Amino acid sequence: MAGAKENVVISSGDCSLTLLPALGGKISSLRVGEIELLQAPLNPYNLRNHTIGFSESDASGWDECLPSVAECTVNTGANTISIPDHGDLWRVQWDVLDISSDSATLQASCFSLPLEVTRTLLLSTTKKGWLLRAMYTVANRGNTNAPWSWAAHPLFAAEVGDRIVLPDSIQQLRVEGSAHDRAGKSGDVIAWPHATLPDGTKVNLSVAQDISSGIGDKLFAGPLGRSESSENWCTLERPGVGLRLTVQFDPTLTPYLGLWICFGGWPEKEGKKQMCVAIEPATAPVDSLAQTGPWSKILAPGQTFSWPMELRIDRAEREAFL
Repeated sequence: MAGAKENVVISSGDCSLTLLPALGGKISSLRVGEIELLQAPLNPYNLRNHTIGFSESDASGWDECLPSVAECTVNTGANTISIPDHGDLWRVQWDVLDISSDSATLQASCFSLPLEVTRTLLLSTTKKGWLLRAMYTVANRGNTNAPWSWAAHPLFAAEVGDRIVLPDSIQQLRVEGSAHDRAGKSGDVIAWPHATLPDGTKVNLSVAQDISSGIGDKLFAGPLGRSESSENWCTLERPGVGLRLTVQFDPTLTPYLGLWICFGGWPEKEGKKQMCVAIEPATAPVDSLAQTGPWSKILAPGQTFSWPMELRIDRAEREAFL
């Protein structure tokens, strides 16, 4: 089955997922029964253009950020190109290549660089809950080398008291950005999970606060998996709904993990605010493709690169979180 559809729904048991191919292939809903696991739209859904800011959109659900998260200008050697806020993919229509009751394959092309991305999603039931498998492939369909980076952008809804859990070996994170510099300036390193903020306040970064706290921190871990092969996951514990959400990835292919911890700290403009935790496997430890380093990726004409990601949704009794 080819073409674009307004809604694509896949399901397994009590878990269902809704995709919006016309709106950047967005996963707009991920539900267990009546429980919505993704950030609700801040604004009505609307078609996007090549220049709209992410804060002007619905700023919800699960998008894919490629070829950059941050707006930037990049010299490819052949020319200079501009990449918009949160990249190209959330702005363009995705084609539905294949769909069944529990799986869907969609494909889209970037406009700033000659990159084509294919994403396959497969939802299944496990003994404890459900497993969502994602497989990505990016291909260079142009005639010159193309730089790129990727970060998943699943905005998981959060409630006060929810907890982010990382492998014990991850004891510090790099600050990419923080509302009002609460956690420090870009490039600073902060301890995890118990940290002392620049103003001297001691906090537990892993525990969700009230939306009135105005927290909005983007943090990075990595490179991962070099000394600890088990550094390939991050869990959001949600005792209020009896669920654990665990993102798993392959650190040999996507060796960085971004955390967007937002409890009312964004958008900066007046209006509704996000209350979410985004667990973001990534190819780079920075949001901007213009910031280069040993993590930088380039695809030659015709070259492809593939990588996996998984989301495990496990039921858990309240006592299991204590």
